[in-house]
Amino acid sequence: MRQPNAIDFWRGYALISIFVNHIPGNFFERFQYRNLTLSDSAELFVFLAGWAMRLSIENPKKPLSTGGVVYRLWGRAFTIYVAQTFITEVAIFILAAASVWLDAPFLLDWHNVGAVFHQPVEAHIGLVLLTYQLGYFNILPLYVVLMIAAPAVAILYRSAPLAVLPLSVLLWALASLNGWNIPSWPVEGTWFFSPAAWQLVYVLGFLLAGASTDLGAYARRHLAMLRWFAWPILGIGLACASTRYFPDLFTLPATSSVRLFDKTFLSIDRLLSVLAIITVGGGLFTFIARPLPWLSRFLSMLGRNGLHVFCVGSVLSLCGQIVRFVYGGSLWTDLVLFVVGVGIMALIAWLVEWRTRAQVGSSRAEASRTVPPSSGASPPNGLARPAEIPIPAATSAPVA
Repeated sequence: MRQPNAIDFWRGYALISIFVNHIPGNFFERFQYRNLTLSDSAELFVFLAGWAMRLSIENPKKPLSTGGVVYRLWGRAFTIYVAQTFITEVAIFILAAASVWLDAPFLLDWHNVGAVFHQPVEAHIGLVLLTYQLGYFNILPLYVVLMIAAPAVAILYRSAPLAVLPLSVLLWALASLNGWNIPSWPVEGTWFFSPAAWQLVYVLGFLLAGASTDLGAYARRHLAMLRWFAWPILGIGLACASTRYFPDLFTLPATSSVRLFDKTFLSIDRLLSVLAIITVGGGLFTFIARPLPWLSRFLSMLGRNGLHVFCVGSVLSLCGQIVRFVYGGSLWTDLVLFVVGVGIMALIAWLVEWRTRAQVGSSRAEASRTVPPSSGASPPNGLARPAEIPIPAATSAPVA
């Protein structure tokens, strides 16, 4: 397993933050940084996904071929698609079962689930096509689209690295100005996250992950200067978010083409906010990990197993909403929900790693039985000896 590192650490933090934020009104929600900034954990999570994508396909010692890049990224897209389909069906089951057990038929209309029961044929077609999404279960479809498009980003970067960011910014601007989004069906509306807009923060994560070239290298060389711009942005975000005062958009010129405080299209204020947070907080991992190694290990474990933990956290947050409906939103209820929810997420992450360690141990044992230690030959099937197993590049990757 990878050692604790900044990417996994912050991804683990984002997972807990998303779990808490998906139980509206709970006590711990007030301590999330979205109450102090103009962005939230969704932007951070997508940014880190782009960063991790760069690390997963770039290996200076053994670079992936174009076909290898497509295979790896589209394989990941399929895995995420399966996860989305599974947790959506689990969420439908939970809402249906709760409506029966609690004699609360209105639960069948929670979170946009009503079409499943009123238009089952069309709704299930939409679920498979991802055009129909439940509330709070709508971020993984964004990831599916981003991962499908990721090979184009990676391949374009190899041939024309300077073109990636301008094209990404142009697509984001056009999506925001023209309202480009994927329509929902069979219910009316559009996706909660516009992939054409949100690809920008994903691409920025991909570019900033570069350690010695392009945008990442520039950002590291000029980090002190960038922080002078970041602090005022954070100050404005703190003033707006903490007081809940946001300028009236109808007083702005060309209101129809200006998007502010808009999550669907990743408005400029949210984009600048997350970049400012990354710029200022990029080096915090080192200061946290030294005095609090247990926290570093814990959050990194969650982050290393992000998809499993996210899926479990999404289902648990829905259960938490129902529990708060039944028992009320007292501090003790919220405390139990938080402790139990985070505990189960940690258990799932530990079980995934335990299974992986068992598989690696089995592979090592098989290799040692097949190849005599003194032969000097390489183990079969491309298996490395224990001392030769490479550590992924993400172990030392900074956040910004």
